Amino acid sequence: MFISTLQKIMNFITKCYFLRRTCISQSLKGHSSMLQGICGQGDYNSAIICLSFAEGNTGRVKVEKDVCFLVLACRFEKMISGMYMGELVRLILVKLARDQMVFQGKTTPELLTTGRFSTSYIYTIETDKSVCLANADKVLRDLGLNPSAEDCKATRRVCQIVSTRAARLCAAALAAVLRQIRDNKAAERLRITIGADGSVYKTHPGFSRRLQKMVRRLVPDCDVRFLQSPCGSGKGAAMVTAVAYRLAAQQAERQRILDTLRLSREQLLEVKRRMTDGIVLGLSKQTHEQTSVKMLPTYVRSTPDGTENGDFLALDLGGSSFRVLLVRLRSGKRHKVDMHQKIYTIPQETMQGTGEELFDHIVQCIADFLEYMGMRGASLPLGFTFSFPCNQSKLDEGILLKWTKGFKASDCEGKDVVMLLKEAIQRKQEFDLNFVAVVNDTVGTMMTCGYEDPKCEVGLIVGTGTNACYMEEMHNVELVEGNEGLMCVNVEWGAFGDFGELDDFCTQFDRSVDDCSNYPGKQRYEKMISGMYLGEIVRNVLIDFTSKGLLFRGKMSERLKSRGIFETKFLAQIESDRLAMRQVRSILQHLGLTGSTCDDSVLVKEVCSVVARRAAQLCGAGLAAVVDRMRQNRNQNQLDITVGVDGTLYKTHPHFSSIMQETLQDLAPQCRVTFLKSEDGSGKGAALITAVACRGNNQGQH
Repeated sequence: MFISTLQKIMNFITKCYFLRRTCISQSLKGHSSMLQGICGQGDYNSAIICLSFAEGNTGRVKVEKDVCFLVLACRFEKMISGMYMGELVRLILVKLARDQMVFQGKTTPELLTTGRFSTSYIYTIETDKSVCLANADKVLRDLGLNPSAEDCKATRRVCQIVSTRAARLCAAALAAVLRQIRDNKAAERLRITIGADGSVYKTHPGFSRRLQKMVRRLVPDCDVRFLQSPCGSGKGAAMVTAVAYRLAAQQAERQRILDTLRLSREQLLEVKRRMTDGIVLGLSKQTHEQTSVKMLPTYVRSTPDGTENGDFLALDLGGSSFRVLLVRLRSGKRHKVDMHQKIYTIPQETMQGTGEELFDHIVQCIADFLEYMGMRGASLPLGFTFSFPCNQSKLDEGILLKWTKGFKASDCEGKDVVMLLKEAIQRKQEFDLNFVAVVNDTVGTMMTCGYEDPKCEVGLIVGTGTNACYMEEMHNVELVEGNEGLMCVNVEWGAFGDFGELDDFCTQFDRSVDDCSNYPGKQRYEKMISGMYLGEIVRNVLIDFTSKGLLFRGKMSERLKSRGIFETKFLAQIESDRLAMRQVRSILQHLGLTGSTCDDSVLVKEVCSVVARRAAQLCGAGLAAVVDRMRQNRNQNQLDITVGVDGTLYKTHPHFSSIMQETLQDLAPQCRVTFLKSEDGSGKGAALITAVACRGNNQGQH
């Protein structure tokens, strides 16, 4: 059989594989079909393939651990297996005899009897050349024939052709499987052992040699070793049972661990109830200090109305990089916003140095931006998006309660960040700011979306950190004088759980992440939800699985031990519906897990899914508490509300937003919530808050 033909068969079989982990039977019609059906998982990832070449059992392929089977259907089997090989030889001999090419054109009843020419005759006839003709003569005489020497040679040649074709067809199918395994592993070269069993493979004098030679010729980029099984159906059956038992026990242990990260509806309702209690306590002057939900007044009393006008600076500080923006607002029927920005980095040593060094660096960047915009020496109002917990007694004052997100600059906590900024400006003496509004990024998100949708009265951030704000009735905000109208309250829900409210929902992995964080025991809710911590939770689960031999065959990479190495963006990439497992494995290889298998990839994806789902559900439960409170405040049976939302986790994770929204709808069924993604809450939103404040000041002066 020509190599080109075998290559076509191999390619045909490869096309018939389905890479989903489901059993699929595909009927292939037409005279040219090599297969009638193929059933398989397609995730071939082990180092051992077991082949059985016996009567009626051809081409059964089992891949260790995945327990994948490739059953080459009836027509293919009839061209290969020991049940049919002898019958093929008999039919050929009958045809040759009737064409007057052997046995002087004579046949016998024995030769014409189906099944009379046993496959074992082929083994006998193709044995050692010194006795093969004698063996052929004996077999033919047992069939009632009187063969000549030429008849014996012809019979031997027919046997060779039939058995060689069978070996090469098997090789083509096996080559397709090997190529699939190599592709799944994304390996340039595959090293693999094939366990083989069956009477044809073991007994035929040339079958195994021909099969192995052709396999190596068809897939030269695979180093293939064949290992003959001593007792596949006996010892092998016991081993299959033992392996299945081990795998079942391992899977049960994995699920037991993952179940600690799964939340029931009752648990989510309890989270909502505790968040609601925390909101009530935080708003009250008497109980404000007794809760981790601080409910900080923002002194933002209204949302934009479209009359805002002028040039405003915005400073967005909330991470290791920050932005300076010039925002130009133009009022009118078609209000317009133009923005120019520049991004600056904050070195790690500055983040954790002194407060004076930090604010001097910020002012230097503002001066650079004004120079860049050709506005050196200008005096503009500034919206300062300061994404850290602050206590405000007015809009242009913000007392830093505590640093988060990796900041540790000294001599800042307990001080007014506006004064720290103004003092740094005085030291620089290059420009001035005529008004500074301290803005929380969550409030900025709400204001940005409120500029587009007047129904937006809730802001939500789910990114590096997480937080929410909403418009509360003034008479409920006991920390501020006055009872009329509304005020935006910064929930600061990232700290929810700091008083033990979430202890019975925290797992060993949450506690490990918390213990290794900059502020152990703080921001517990945020550490279960936000992008800064989800990757670290996943990493801790993977380490636990690996240490127990449940993942990566118990082999730990040094990189996986490194804190922060599993970035949260990997969760979004791994959970992307269109991402093939080989790409998941490439992420694992980046983590030093070069020996990971498809099974490992599937399990890592499941871990990522469980951790992200819990985060989305917890976020949905907290938001349900907020919108349900707003509905009750307004004595409405049904509340229609828009939530302005921002954050990389919400925007980039393929399932986070949908799971969060499903949870919210389930836990707050009397609220119809629309979600509006913010275009730039911390930049545009900061300018809008400042503009609204300046508009109010101007109206007050008039």
